[in-house]
Amino acid sequence: MERSYASRSSGELATAASGGGRPVKVIPLRHPPGGFGLVSSSSPPWWWAAVERARGMRPVEWAEAALPCVAWMRKYRWKEDLQADLAAGITVGVMLVPQAMSYAKLAGLHPIYGLYTGFVPLFVYAIFGSSRQLAVGPVALVSLLVSNVLGGIVNSSSELYTELAILLAFMVGILECLMGLLRLGWLIRFISHSVISGFTTASAIVIGLSQIKYFLGYNVTRSSKIIPLIESIIAGADQGKSDKRLRFLRASGPLTTVVLGTIFVKIFHPPAIPVVGEIPQGLPKFSIPRGFEHVLSLTPTAALITGVAILESVGIAKALAAKNGYELDSNKELFGLGIANICGSFFSSYPATGSFSRSAVNHESGAKTGLSGIIMGIIIGSALLFMTPLFTDIPQCALAAIVISAVTGLVDYEEAIFLWRIDKKDFFLWAITFITTLVFGIEIGVLVGVGFSLAFVIHESANPHIAVLGRLPGTTVYRNILQYPEAFTYNGIVVVRIDAPIYFANISYIKDRLREYELNLPNSNRGLDVGRVYFVILEMSPVTYIDSSAVQALKDLHQEYKARHIQIAIANPNRQVHLLLSRSGILDLIGAAWCFVRVHDAVQVCLQHVQNASSSALKLPSQASGDSADSISTSKEEQRRIKQDGFFKNLWKAKNGNADSSAEVQPLLQQNLV
Repeated sequence: MERSYASRSSGELATAASGGGRPVKVIPLRHPPGGFGLVSSSSPPWWWAAVERARGMRPVEWAEAALPCVAWMRKYRWKEDLQADLAAGITVGVMLVPQAMSYAKLAGLHPIYGLYTGFVPLFVYAIFGSSRQLAVGPVALVSLLVSNVLGGIVNSSSELYTELAILLAFMVGILECLMGLLRLGWLIRFISHSVISGFTTASAIVIGLSQIKYFLGYNVTRSSKIIPLIESIIAGADQGKSDKRLRFLRASGPLTTVVLGTIFVKIFHPPAIPVVGEIPQGLPKFSIPRGFEHVLSLTPTAALITGVAILESVGIAKALAAKNGYELDSNKELFGLGIANICGSFFSSYPATGSFSRSAVNHESGAKTGLSGIIMGIIIGSALLFMTPLFTDIPQCALAAIVISAVTGLVDYEEAIFLWRIDKKDFFLWAITFITTLVFGIEIGVLVGVGFSLAFVIHESANPHIAVLGRLPGTTVYRNILQYPEAFTYNGIVVVRIDAPIYFANISYIKDRLREYELNLPNSNRGLDVGRVYFVILEMSPVTYIDSSAVQALKDLHQEYKARHIQIAIANPNRQVHLLLSRSGILDLIGAAWCFVRVHDAVQVCLQHVQNASSSALKLPSQASGDSADSISTSKEEQRRIKQDGFFKNLWKAKNGNADSSAEVQPLLQQNLV
C-alpha cells in the first residue's frame, strides 16, 4: 500500500511540543478499495439502487408504487378518519363550486368547464396522487396563462378556443407524466423562490385588474400586461352604466357572496348586472381532444403550466406531507398530476393543478386521506347533475369577487421587504421578475426571471468561495482567516480551501485565485521569514467532484508550480475525488506522500521540510567563514536574496529526498505547532 502523510496522535503532538525530539510520524492515508486505476472500484451506476430495491419489493409494495392510494386505503381508520375526511371534503367541495366557475371565466371559458375541471381530475388524482391533503382543480394562475396564450391564437367565443384549452390539459398531462417517469422534477430547483414570489405577485395584480370590468360595468381589454389594462380602464371610465342606484352594489362586489348575489338578482332582475347565464346540466361526456395542429404553438405554454404545477402543487404537497407525518415522492406526485390532467382532457377539462388556498382549507379542516378529494368530486358531480339551474342567475361580479379574494393572498409584498433586509441579490430577482411580468406579460416575465436566476446560479458556480485557512490557537482546527483573524498562518505555506466542485467552468477562476494568494499572501505570524510561498496545501474536503478539464488544469498548475519550485499538497479528498486524482496520474505527479488526511498533517510535514532546509541555508557565506561584518560589501537586499537562495536549494533537496527527511523536529517546529 502506498504511504502518504496523515494525522499524528495527540500524544505524539504533546511529545513534540514538549521538546521530546521525536520525528513527525503519520498514519497512512488509505486508498479506495480495489486500488488505483481500476474501474471496478467506482460507485455503482445510478440505476443500480433502483434495480436492487425493485427486486426486494413485495406484491403489496408494487401495488402501492403503481397506485399510491393503496397506501392509505390499507391503513384507513374508519371511525377516526371518515368523519374528518367527510368534513374536509364537504367544506372544500362547497368552496370549489363557485371557484371553479370563476376560474373558468378567468380562463375565457364557459363556467361549466371549470366544474368539469373540478370533477374527473379529482377522482383520478385521489387514486394516483401521493398527497393526501392536496386539493386539485382549476387555479387562478393557470387560468390566466390559458387565457393569455389562447387569446392570441383565436377568439374566446369560438369553439376552437375551448378545444385548445382541453388540448392544453392533455399536453400538460403528458409533460408531467414524462417528467415524473424520467425523474426530472429537480430541474425546477434552478428557479429561485424570489422569482416565484415576484411572478405570482405580479400575476395576482394582473388577475385582479382583469376582473374589475365586472364591477365597472364596461369591457376591459383582455391582456396579461398591466399598461394595456390600466389604459383600457381609464379610457372606458365614461362608458359606465348610468343607473346610480346600482353603482354601490357593483363597487361592493368583492364583499358580495354568491348566494346573496344570486338571491338579489332573482328578486330584482337588475339589467345592469351581467349574470352567468344558462349552464348545461349533467356530467361531462367522453371525447378525444382535438386541435392537434396547434401543438407546436401551445408547447411553450404547456411547459410553463407544468413548471407552475411543480412549483405550486409539489411544493405545497411536500409541505403538507411533512406536517402530517408521511413521505412524498416529488416524481410520483408529478406523475399523478399528469394522469389526472390526461384523463380530465377526455372529459372536457382544461389544465388542473393543486391549489394553495383549497389545500390549506383541506388540511385545516382535518383531511386525513385522499378520500376527502373523492368527496369533493362527488359534490361537484352532484352540482353538475342537480344544481346547474340554480347557477343561471349568479352575478358575474360575484364570481369576479371570488377570483380577486383568492388572488389577494398571492400578493407577497412581505417577501419583498424581507429580501431587501436579508439579501439584495434575491430582492433584485424578485423586483426584475415582478416588473417584467407586469409590463411585458407572463411569458416574458417568467423567461426573464428564470434567466436571471440561472445566471446567478452559473455565476456562483463559476466563481466559488475560496478561503485561506489558518490554525485556531490551541487547536489543530483550520478555519478561514477572514472569519477568525486570530488564526495562525505560517511563512512559506498557504492553506487554501475550495468550497465547491472543481470543473471546467470554475477551474480558471480557482487558478487565478491561487496565483493571487501566492503573490499577495496575508502577513504570516508563525515560522521563519522565507520570503515567499514554497508550499500550497489544498483542503479538498468540500470538493465533491472534479472533471477532466479540472484534472488537466491541475496538471498544468503542478508544472507551473514546479517551475517556480512550489510543492502542492492535497488534504482530505473524498473517495471519488481521491480515486479520480489517482487514475488521472495527478498523485503520481505530485507524489503520493503529499496527500494527507488532515490539513494539520500537511502543515506539520511542510514545517519539518522548512526546518530541515533552514538549518544551514539561512547563514550568510561571510558568517560561515568567520569574516567580520565590516568586510561584507553586499547590500541588505543582496543578503536577503542569498539567504533565500540557499534556503531554497536545501528545501528542494529535502523535498526530493536528498536531505535527511527523518531529522527530528527542531525547537522552531515545536513552537509553531503549539
